[in-house]
Amino acid sequence: MVVLMILCIGRTGGACGYGNLYSQGYGTLTAALSTALFNNGLSCGSCYEMRCNDDAKWCRPGRITVTATNFCPPNYALANDNGGWCNPPLQHFDLAEPAFLQIAEYRAGIVPVAFRRVPCLKKGGIRFTINGNPYFNLVLITNVGAAGDVHAVAVKGSRTGWQPMSRNWGQNWQSNSYLRGQTLSFRVTTSDGRTVTSYNALPENWQFGQTFEGSQF
Repeated sequence: MVVLMILCIGRTGGACGYGNLYSQGYGTLTAALSTALFNNGLSCGSCYEMRCNDDAKWCRPGRITVTATNFCPPNYALANDNGGWCNPPLQHFDLAEPAFLQIAEYRAGIVPVAFRRVPCLKKGGIRFTINGNPYFNLVLITNVGAAGDVHAVAVKGSRTGWQPMSRNWGQNWQSNSYLRGQTLSFRVTTSDGRTVTSYNALPENWQFGQTFEGSQF
């Protein structure tokens, strides 16, 4: 059981780097995770089913499934039970208002919930958005199904072998290799150890700022 606090999350993706949550397909069923759940950003993209629990006055029936898209930072100036809701070791979700209102009354503000990790159900393939410059390729990985949270990525150009990428921040993964003018394939591994390979996900004429769709779990 955790505490849950209402939050009107805007259209920026925050600490996971997802950018506009609507255009990326996440909508308003999203959550910011406390330190105990965020795992330094490795939990970005994971999905949780939750319901309001043991509060007859404020709970609404039903369940929702949310995707982790942001970080709820601790506030050590406040006590854990009086404003410091995201302080360690608390497990806490800040929800977008439309999500919160599906399981609790607006005036509640903070309610206890029961939650569990569930597979992410996504439409279409994994999306790869490439930014950077010729010697710094930063790839944002979104719309990941199943476990949802990416823990390892490798890239292969049409003139290179497989190369591991390093996580820069959130779900932005980087390679310092020169990859321009090559078709690019990606190998994505999630926290449950499953791997999916998107062969030739980017054509050889790809440009920085573009998004391409690959395979899905």
